[in-house]
Parts: sequence; C-alpha cells; structure tokens
Amino acid sequence: MTAALPGAEVTGARSLSADGDARFDSAVASLADGRELAIRVADDDDTARELAAEALALRALTDGARAMLPFRAPAYIGETRLGDARALVTELLPGFQIEAPLVPAGRGAAESMGSSIAAVHALPTSVVRGSGLATRSAEESRAELERLIDTAAATGRVPARLTVRWRDAVADDELWRFESTVILGGVQATSFLFEDDPERGPEVVGLVGWHGLSVGDPALDLSWLSAAPDAAADVHAAYARSVDRAPDSGLEVRARLLAELEFARWLVHGDSMRRPDIVDDAAALLDALAEGIRDDDLNVVDSRGVGVDSALDALDRVPQDTAAEIDTSMHTDAYNPEELWANAPDESDPAQTETAPHEALPGTATGRRADESAHRAEMLNIETEDLSGVASLFAGTSGVAGAREDSHPLAPREDTDDDADDSDEAQRAARAALQRWKSSSSE
Repeated sequence: MTAALPGAEVTGARSLSADGDARFDSAVASLADGRELAIRVADDDDTARELAAEALALRALTDGARAMLPFRAPAYIGETRLGDARALVTELLPGFQIEAPLVPAGRGAAESMGSSIAAVHALPTSVVRGSGLATRSAEESRAELERLIDTAAATGRVPARLTVRWRDAVADDELWRFESTVILGGVQATSFLFEDDPERGPEVVGLVGWHGLSVGDPALDLSWLSAAPDAAADVHAAYARSVDRAPDSGLEVRARLLAELEFARWLVHGDSMRRPDIVDDAAALLDALAEGIRDDDLNVVDSRGVGVDSALDALDRVPQDTAAEIDTSMHTDAYNPEELWANAPDESDPAQTETAPHEALPGTATGRRADESAHRAEMLNIETEDLSGVASLFAGTSGVAGAREDSHPLAPREDTDDDADDSDEAQRAARAALQRWKSSSSE
C-alpha cells in the first residue's frame, strides 16, 4: 500500500464477501485521512486481464480528461502481484445504484444517465489513442458483427428469421454512418452511482467499470436500455440533447441490434466451449426472441416494437462476460448489498447470476489492427508497483461474484406497481431507497 500511496496510514479494513464463487478477492481499506480504497485481486486469467485493462483505462483518464466529466471516475492508486495473482487498488466511490428494470422514466435518474453517457462520448479520442487502448471504425464494428452473425448461424441453432433480420441490419448502410467516439465498451445501469438532489431527483455523481474504455460505436453504451423499457426514451432524449456532433439516426437501432446479439454471443460461447447446456439455453432465448419480433424490422424508420421488448426481457439471463475479440459485450455488475459488508445485517438473499468466462470469436486482426493489438498487449503487461503490504487484508476474505468493488452497494430492490412510470412516484421511491442505503451503510 505504501508503494502506491506514500505516507498512507491504513486504519481499518472491511471484507467483501458473498455466497458462491467470486470473480475477485476483494477488500476495502480505510485510511487515516478518511479515504477508502477498493482492493481487488484476480482469481484467473480473465479477471487478471480485466484488472489490467481497468488500470490502463484509469491511468489514461488524465486530470484534464476527468475535468471534462460531470461525475467522478475512480482514481488509480496502484497495482502489484500478490503471489501469482494481479491486484488493483483504486479509490472507492460513494453513491447508490439502480438496476436497469427499476430505472424510472422522467427527470432525474434517466436524464442524468443519458447526459453522463454523452459526456464520456464527448471526450477527445486522443485520451484513448495516446494510451494504446483499442480503436474501431464504423466499418470495423460492422465487420465484427457480421463475423459474429455468421459464426452463430453456422451452429444451426439460430432461427432463420433472426439470421435474416440481423444480416439485413448489417447490410443497411444507413445504420453504419456514424462517428466513432470514446466509449466505455458496454456501460450498464449499475455502472452509475447516484446521489439524491432535492429538486432534480437522483443524479449521477460517479461512474465505475472502465475496463472497456476504447474508441468505437456509441450504441454499445446504450444497448443496456433494452432492459430498462420505462427509462429508455428519456435516456436517449437526454443523450441526444447533450451530444455535440451530427445526429446519428441509426443509434437506437444499432443499440437494439447489439442487445439482441448478446444471445448470439452466448450461443457462440457455449458452442466454442463444447457446453451443450449453454447452447441449449442460448437457443431457447433465441427462439423466444424470434417469436417476439414477428414482423418488427431493424431499420431507422421503425426502431421499436412491443414484441422485441418482451423478448429482450430475458436478456439478463445471459452472463455478461462472453466477449468478442475486443470486449464489446454488456457487463452487468449486480450483487447483494446486505451481504456486501461483513459486518452488515443480512436481510435478503437474491440469487446470484452465473458469470461465464471470456471467449474470443473467430477472426484475426491484420495490418494496423494487429499492430494496435500488440501495442495494447504490451501496455497491459507494464511493470506493476509493490503493494505486497495489502496481502494481509485478504486473510479469510472472498470477493463478490460480479460485484463492482470500486463503488458502494446497490440501493435495495423494492417492488413496483403498474404506476411505476410516474416520474414523481419514481423519484420518491428512489429517495426512500437512498435513505435506507444511508442507514444500512452507517450501521
């Protein structure tokens, strides 16, 4: 710890623990100056790569880049190896989180999320390019999806109407006339940290999950909205008001396409891993999606359909760590807040979502992309700092499966009724959740 933060005095530590397998071994260290640090240790090669990418991304966010954002990103503190495992130390950000289906429509959370995504997309691309992070043009994004569709179709488990639908969308030139921007590479609802404003409702004050930072299709950071039907229109509207570039008429359609293709990624992952159970699960989801779309088309004119929305309700069943050559999948970080801190009371026990390992799709980059990939790989293997002093924090601890260890807990889930789309009611509910979160976190 002292190598990463000279002069720091650790006054306490809290473990992050939950039932089930963990993606990270995790702990929170309290410093004498009042700060709290999140410490994550990778359990396998996949999580080690994720931590390396997170470290590179956070270091790419210079003071100038951070000043352009209307919210906070975790500060990079340091990294090292504890035995054979990679460890990353970052700032722990305060705030509460809202799961996608519970994001309310109207002013407050939805509008703040849209403008926050736009702020990330407005960062200069030099932030990414200068750090050796991945970049992808519109045509390269299009080509990757074409490979994914072909690979999924070759399994023989994709309904014909979906294959035609997706190929038609990829062939539609109107959808691919967009400007690549800085993206998070698949932001999720739980990537946003909120605080409550008495007048405006919940507002984004922090954003976590930067390991997919790159230059690419802005629709990637909006594809999660398929799981937030109430808030989607307001998030899109706030995003459109906030962006300072030419309108992207195909943005919503590509976001929907990317959401649907998560099922295809899951299928390809299961097929490549020779896992019949995963293949069968993905095929069942694809059948439901095919039934839901009926005559709905993916085009700029008609980008929304009730059948598609219903079919995509199952999207949260797909583990979010199946990935393409460059990580463009959606990542869901959901965990049980009552079990997060070791000294917190246990009030509920929601089921945990299985997280599948990363799996590369067929296709090899050449030319500039190959040079870029090699440069990025080299930067991900930079010498790390000596943080061996943090090893004692992990005695007897285990991380949370899928937990976002650089943030505070999710606000507790609560039931909603048929009138949940009322923005005033939604804001009152969000405030109530915030108050409960504050109470539980102070115990």
